[in-house]
Amino acid sequence: MGRRVLQLQVSVLRHLAAPALAVLLGISGAYAQSNGDNHPQDQKQQAPNPAEVSKENQRKTDEFVEAAQALSGNAAGNPECVWLGRRAVQLIYNDDLDTAFRHLDLYDRFGCPGGHIQAAFRCFTRFIPQVDPKVPNSLNNHIHSCWINPAAQPPQQAAAASAPAPAGAPTPAGSPQPAPQASPSPQPPAK
Repeated sequence: MGRRVLQLQVSVLRHLAAPALAVLLGISGAYAQSNGDNHPQDQKQQAPNPAEVSKENQRKTDEFVEAAQALSGNAAGNPECVWLGRRAVQLIYNDDLDTAFRHLDLYDRFGCPGGHIQAAFRCFTRFIPQVDPKVPNSLNNHIHSCWINPAAQPPQQAAAASAPAPAGAPTPAGSPQPAPQASPSPQPPAK
């Protein structure tokens, strides 16, 4: 008799286990959806405006055309070189060196001049204090201007370079002081 009761209990539990599991999974799914951060009204606000997308695409196209005209006769003006090179400079600035090296490998495969990236990054380092994270596209605009003209100077440095002060004259307050010249490093003794 005890055995039959036990078998009946096991049989009932088997039949109830599958529906109970399905109900629990359904409840947990519904709970996750109700507490999620993706609300339909938020998704409607995130949809890009077609006019803005068109304007952004036109800006990018204009930048490639400008680079091709400014660097005519130079492979650095090719669209693939412009895109990969500017991207590599930005990744180096953001300290994402692994991805930057992958972009540099592609840059080399397309036959783009490696010296242009060096010159553009050297130029960009002079503009780093002027990069404002609050201004949209500030970083990209500075990188693009250095890509087109690696000899570009920030406005303060350009004004100081065009009119150097006499050696004995005091410098005005707030103007950058010239950097001290580095002394040559001592040579190790020969063995």
